[in-house]
Amino acid sequence: MQPIVPSTSQPVSPSIFKAYDVRGIVDDTLTEPAVRSIGAALGEQARAHRIGAIVVGRDGRLSGPRLAAALSDGIASTGVDVIDIGMVPTPVVYFATALTGTGSGVAVTGSHNPPEYNGLKMMIGGVTLYGDAIQDLRRSIANGTPAAAKRGSVSQRDVADEYLERIRSDVRLARPMKIAIDCGNGVAGVLAPRLYRELGCDVVELFCDVDGNFPNHHPDPAHPENLQDLIRSLRETDAEIGLAFDGDGDRLGVVTKDGRIIFPDRQLMLFARDVLESRPGAQVIYDVKCTRKLGEWIRRYGGQPLMWRTGHSLIKAKLKETGAPLAGEMSGHVFFNDRWFGFDDGLYAGARLLEIVSKVSDPGELLNGLPDSLTTPELHVKLSEGESFALIERLQRDARFEGADEVITIDGVRVEYRDGFGLARASNTTPVVVTRFEADTPEALERIKNDFRRAILAAKPDAKLPF
Repeated sequence: MQPIVPSTSQPVSPSIFKAYDVRGIVDDTLTEPAVRSIGAALGEQARAHRIGAIVVGRDGRLSGPRLAAALSDGIASTGVDVIDIGMVPTPVVYFATALTGTGSGVAVTGSHNPPEYNGLKMMIGGVTLYGDAIQDLRRSIANGTPAAAKRGSVSQRDVADEYLERIRSDVRLARPMKIAIDCGNGVAGVLAPRLYRELGCDVVELFCDVDGNFPNHHPDPAHPENLQDLIRSLRETDAEIGLAFDGDGDRLGVVTKDGRIIFPDRQLMLFARDVLESRPGAQVIYDVKCTRKLGEWIRRYGGQPLMWRTGHSLIKAKLKETGAPLAGEMSGHVFFNDRWFGFDDGLYAGARLLEIVSKVSDPGELLNGLPDSLTTPELHVKLSEGESFALIERLQRDARFEGADEVITIDGVRVEYRDGFGLARASNTTPVVVTRFEADTPEALERIKNDFRRAILAAKPDAKLPF
């Protein structure tokens, strides 16, 4: 019998094991010994699945090199080889798992979190780890890892050229374009300027030098304040359209020449119409936060809309289950499964968007013409730890919504009306209930918010509502 070796002499904080990834504050909850232990647990999982190697890549955070080294050391300690692809966007890690045939990889990334954070996005045997699988990882660390008779090797491989060539071989622009891109000093800056130039674009670069301090603005295009530099660049240059990326390059933001933000649910409209031309009747998956006009649009162009739970790992799993050619969520993760590999890739999504808009003389007119509604941003009801899920359970069980056409409970409570919708769902990452509202008129928007005020306060009279 092989001896069981404890993963580390230091306890691993359970707080770093989140719903979709591992994440924590570096040298506080997320330490090098903890990451080494996680590497050993992942290596043991790979061995159990007869997987001989795991790809490791990292984003541009200052702690990335040492955490990637600790992770690689832990993986190699189990006899599994490490293929280190260096500093790359997270989707390049996913690409490398397909390129090498391992189906297994880890991106050392803090995504869009503040500079003091870092984390791990993980897949083993072609399956992204989330939910119970991440908690299983935590439990296996406590049990220790069998010692390997022989350490695995750690080798370096540069896959950037192969990644870019694969996109170049797939995407064709109808005409040259001038674009502005904002990488927010995130890791997308190592490849995005080169990619779009090689596709035939004249590129205005904003903050494409990688700097883990994020000195200009936070690398999260989901928040309009982080797109103001890009909006200003479009106003001051002759660029036709602006693309923005999050810290690890797996999400896309889009801005038109006149400064309007095209949020991801409207991006999905454009992508769905394009995909359904070659895949008529196919399913298109989107999360519960998206506009209700998206489902109408998908049906209009001959597709089958499928609303699903929020969370990039959950959407990716549903995509794998259904074989749908396209999926996306309001946060900006878009999954192409028609001509691409089915993983979320902001750089590739940007290329696909340029392919579509390059066919028209005015990209802004095309994008601004997509159906729109009055919407609120995400509004958070702050609660104590554990309260958010209990509140949602009470709403699902007891709440009544006057004049509702349908109440959807796959992820929280989404109430559909003839002229809008309201949503309340528990966040999987923080103790808040996320609410969002959409309507055709200001009066309808206020009526729907009032419905949710009544329902939430009936379930929790002391709730402090942000709407």
